[in-house]
Amino acid sequence: MATVTLKGNVCNLAGNLPKAGDAAPAFTLVKQDLSPLTLADLKGKTTILLTVPSLDTGVCAIETRKFNEKAAALPGATVVVASSDLPFAIKRFCAAEGIANVHGASDLRDRGFAERWGVAITDGPLAGVMARAAFVIGGDGRVKYSHLVPEIGQEPDYEAILAAAKM
Repeated sequence: MATVTLKGNVCNLAGNLPKAGDAAPAFTLVKQDLSPLTLADLKGKTTILLTVPSLDTGVCAIETRKFNEKAAALPGATVVVASSDLPFAIKRFCAAEGIANVHGASDLRDRGFAERWGVAITDGPLAGVMARAAFVIGGDGRVKYSHLVPEIGQEPDYEAILAAAKM
């Protein structure tokens, strides 16, 4: 069982983080317009999949804004930020922040998503939401990059993620 920390306090995770070379676990997330976003929808595209606890937190908001800026340098790639936020809250956040290059999505209808991706926080104050992690999925549906951010309050390694997406 993997763990992360929140301000130094250990939080346990359920599931196993997919590794580079693994087939990406299937999912059905909910987009801001309440339509589904599935792994199959992304086939043939390089996808950066980011999991975050909530867009209503400072670090998650910073991460989403930074990827919104950096996504323009990745022609043909799709960036998805998945959280346990409701699609209405994601839509409000994206509109207020001018997020146009990142697809915000909710695990509202696929509560097994976080466990299949190894990011389900099972205890502590954030139990029930996702840990911060980054994945790059190739057009063939295989994971090219996988990283669990060890401290929830830290930003991910943007350059490593972008480099993996360009490979």
